[in-house]
Amino acid sequence: MSISTGVTRVLVLADAPVLRRGLVGMVDETAGLQVVGAPGEPRRALVLAESARPDAVVVELGSGRSATLTAVRDLRRRFPRTAVVAVATSEDPAVVNEALAAGIRGYLLMNASATLLGWAVLAARAGRTVVDPQIRRVQPGTAAPVARELTPEVPLTRRESDVLDELVQGQSNRRIGENLFISEDTVKSHVKAILRKLGARDRAHAVSMVLSARNGCTCGSHDLTAASVEV
Repeated sequence: MSISTGVTRVLVLADAPVLRRGLVGMVDETAGLQVVGAPGEPRRALVLAESARPDAVVVELGSGRSATLTAVRDLRRRFPRTAVVAVATSEDPAVVNEALAAGIRGYLLMNASATLLGWAVLAARAGRTVVDPQIRRVQPGTAAPVARELTPEVPLTRRESDVLDELVQGQSNRRIGENLFISEDTVKSHVKAILRKLGARDRAHAVSMVLSARNGCTCGSHDLTAASVEV
């Protein structure tokens, strides 16, 4: 397998063949990412990592959570610079915290988009922590945070708020246009207005600001790095 310079090498670990194929497809369709292996059993992950030397590992965190987290701990001990992102079924904050304690730096739900998965992988590689925006993370021993919304000095219009919600879900400009029945050029105009009103550097920064407000935690400042930044 030929790997281009600058490409992030990803190992996909998932028990179910259908899910494994789906995750492989999501990774390979994301610019800058390429699958270098897809073991079906957690115990094979370390062996394959020895030969493939991935930059990141995407793991399924479902019914076999215990075995998968054990494999993650082993991977992190052997390859501490390898970023691990989980695609999980549980929204339980206790499970999220257990995963993060095991060394997972990205925790997404199964319905996450390929774009959001790509962002999470790159953010995890940069040492940041990403928790799916659909999850309200609770730190051990603390009360559940109150969900908040950003309140820019210049309020967003209703359509800008709709576009921002789509950005948080990791949608591309083209998909946002399709979902909201507007042109891609109109989407770009709304995104520029959103960035200006929020004082965000780019769309990834805008998403990080929303996630931080909604989840009530810094989570590594949620400073996501987009696989490819659109405007």
